Amino acid sequence: MEKKQVEIQIYGAEQICASCVNLPSSKDTYEWLEAALARKFPEQPFTVTYIDIFNPAEETKIKAFAQRVIDEDLFYPVVLIEDEIIAEGNPRLKSIIKTMETYGYVSAE
Repeated sequence: MEKKQVEIQIYGAEQICASCVNLPSSKDTYEWLEAALARKFPEQPFTVTYIDIFNPAEETKIKAFAQRVIDEDLFYPVVLIEDEIIAEGNPRLKSIIKTMETYGYVSAE
């Protein structure tokens, strides 16, 4: 069975959210997550996209969700897999891996 290439979106901002002091920045989390998932699921394609909530792409869906993060005071970074919120604030790698596995990804370990 051919698996769908999963899209992971990380919504964040340059400054760290007020409730997330002492946590890595959204950009650092994005880089760490992308590297960790590449190690965990080698040769299994997926995309990881970073979106700045204060400067989102022109795409309507992306702009709308970026606005939602701001309006609802969600803790960022907010991690979405296939448009579903998986984590916010300090994402847990375990829960992201578990979600990836539900899409047919097989862990290297």
